[in-house]
Amino acid sequence: MSLLSRLTRRSLLALTLTAPLVVASAPLPLSAAETPAATATTLRIGWQKGGALAVIKGRGDFEKNLKAQGITVTWNEFPAGPQMLEALNVGSIDLGVVGETPPVFAQAAGADLLYVANEPASPQAEAILVPKGSDIKTLADLKGKRVVLNKGSNVHYLLVQALKKAGLQYSDITVSYLPPADARAAFEKGAVDAWVIWDPFASAAEAQSGAVRLADATGLADNHNFYIARRPFAEQHPVVLKQTLDEIAKEGGWITTHLDEAAAIVAPQIGLSFDITRTAFGHYGYGAKLVNEDVTQRQQKIADAFYDLKLIPKKVEVSPVVWRPGLTN
Repeated sequence: MSLLSRLTRRSLLALTLTAPLVVASAPLPLSAAETPAATATTLRIGWQKGGALAVIKGRGDFEKNLKAQGITVTWNEFPAGPQMLEALNVGSIDLGVVGETPPVFAQAAGADLLYVANEPASPQAEAILVPKGSDIKTLADLKGKRVVLNKGSNVHYLLVQALKKAGLQYSDITVSYLPPADARAAFEKGAVDAWVIWDPFASAAEAQSGAVRLADATGLADNHNFYIARRPFAEQHPVVLKQTLDEIAKEGGWITTHLDEAAAIVAPQIGLSFDITRTAFGHYGYGAKLVNEDVTQRQQKIADAFYDLKLIPKKVEVSPVVWRPGLTN
């Protein structure tokens, strides 16, 4: 049975996801001046099928606990991070979770956003794949080849770093920008030579079609996932945001110790087997926390790399858009 017959375009679109949400060992800090009670408000969260927010939404405890604190949650589904941040920029949602690259592109486009928390590095959760039997054996073999990826997604930086490690220029390859469903079709038909993609797409391709992992992001990219908030919401409702992140951390703790159950919730959403979904979930890290200076500087390097390659129209500064509770951003 072919890969495309086992994994339909519809389920591929549903697959696009954020990495699993994460757990913190202690509540995220807020300044002593903040009151513990939140003013009743509505929090609009952007989510994607297949990610940890999908698990959290399905379990229901997160929503109940926030409701008890005066916070009503509404859920808004998106196919990928770039679309989610477009919605955040126009005020349609207040909080979402995306990879490293989408906020860089969004900030360059003028989005009024704040990085409010991050998950640990998850380099195994993204990869450069080549077809079974490909003559591409090393990163250097990508020279002159056709590579496909989703522009502005987390894997975009993986490609940049992989080429750099191999001593290649971005211009040494032919890059096509396609969403995951179309990229998968092109990859299977042989229209491209390599596919740069995240999990669970990567794990699915390996398990179902014998795709070969040329490299993952280990030693190349951190692959952090970030909680991104609309700046006006964060400034007007810091207590609500803090309480929300604390609840997300609790839910992440459950996922950490119940990966089988989490995968069972997600697998039917994305049309993949439990085994593939469980493998993909195991590639992500867990441990939500406020964005520190080290992570901020790492994110700045990503932004600088895209500006140097002229893939974003202007230089952006990450530090001014990192949420610092109790301080004015």
